[in-house]
Parts: sequence; structure tokens; C-alpha cells
Amino acid sequence: MSHIEFLVEEPSAEVALRNLLPKILPNHITYLIHPHNGKYDLLRKLPKRLTAYKKWMPAEYKIVVLIDKDREDCISIKNNLNDIAKDAGLTIKTSVNQNTFQILNRIAIEELEAWFLGDVQALELAYPGVPKNLSQKSDFRNPDSIRGGTWERLETILQHAGYFTTGLQKINAASSISLRMVPEHNTSKSFQVFISGLKTLVS
Repeated sequence: MSHIEFLVEEPSAEVALRNLLPKILPNHITYLIHPHNGKYDLLRKLPKRLTAYKKWMPAEYKIVVLIDKDREDCISIKNNLNDIAKDAGLTIKTSVNQNTFQILNRIAIEELEAWFLGDVQALELAYPGVPKNLSQKSDFRNPDSIRGGTWERLETILQHAGYFTTGLQKINAASSISLRMVPEHNTSKSFQVFISGLKTLVS
């Protein structure tokens, strides 16, 4: 394969992937990232968009859909994404077609910000003043388990450190933190599943 089309919820995911993908993908892989105006805008447009991809997409192209779990059921979201892909005539990843699928559906649990909280060192480098002992707290050994909103937790941490006193600027934070992230050190399981899927996609 030679190219990946990424479909993401919002601009903050776009800027994060722009910093992260060069650390994950081989140099010969090209990609485009298409942000939407939130989760439901992506889901609303996805059937027509995938049907259009099916009509023109070369065999060496792949698609990745990245969506937040939020407070919804993970299995239900995944099944919905898979059904949309299959209805469009695209092959999804299964246990038996490791090198032949066309589309990879991945879920950030509970939100994209859990991936940022999974790399406390990157957080500290981006925003000096974040507590040095943050990584020792149990929540940050498994940031996907944080309940009540990971972006709210990130906002609270950064505000206590003296940043974003009028509210978290998600694009700003996504850019600064992702730039300093080391993918293989991240403690978010959903982030590691995302990386694993990408590596399978390009293998």
C-alpha cells in the first residue's frame, strides 16, 4: 500500500495526527487527514463518503476512521462503523484478513485526550508546571479508564498548572502535546491498539 485517507471527528484530532503519524508510519506512506465538525457530522457523512471512496479508490489506498467513544457503548460504535463500511462495499479488518482489508475503524477511549494523558512526560514538556508526580497516580497508568470526560480532566490539570485559565483550547493543546509524544511509551490501551492497527495496515 502507498496511501491512507484518515477521517477524524474534529481539527484537534487532525493536528495531533499530523504530529504523530510521522513517528508511526514508514516514510514512503502518504496520507490525507479529513476533519469533521464533531462525531455526529462524521457519522452522518460517512456512508456517502465511503461509497464514493469505493468507486475511485486504487487498490493501494486504505482508509482509517477514528472516532471518540465518549460515553457510548464501544461495541455498538464499532459495529455501526463496520456496518457502514460493509454497506459501502469495503472490506473491514477481521482476524482472518490481516493484510487484505481496506478500512480500519478505531475508537479513542473515552476521548482523544486520553491519548495525551497517556504520555505524562509529553504533557510536562509541553506545559512546564504540570506536577512531576502525575504519572504515579493510578488514573494515568490506564487513562482510558478515566471517567467524567478526559478533556475536562486535561483542562483541570493544565489550569492548575497556570494554563488555559479561560478554558481549554483543544487544538492548541493537541498540537503542543502530540508534538512531544513518544508513541511506544503511551499508557493508553486504545492508543496502542490504534498504532497496532496502523502497523498491520501498512505491513
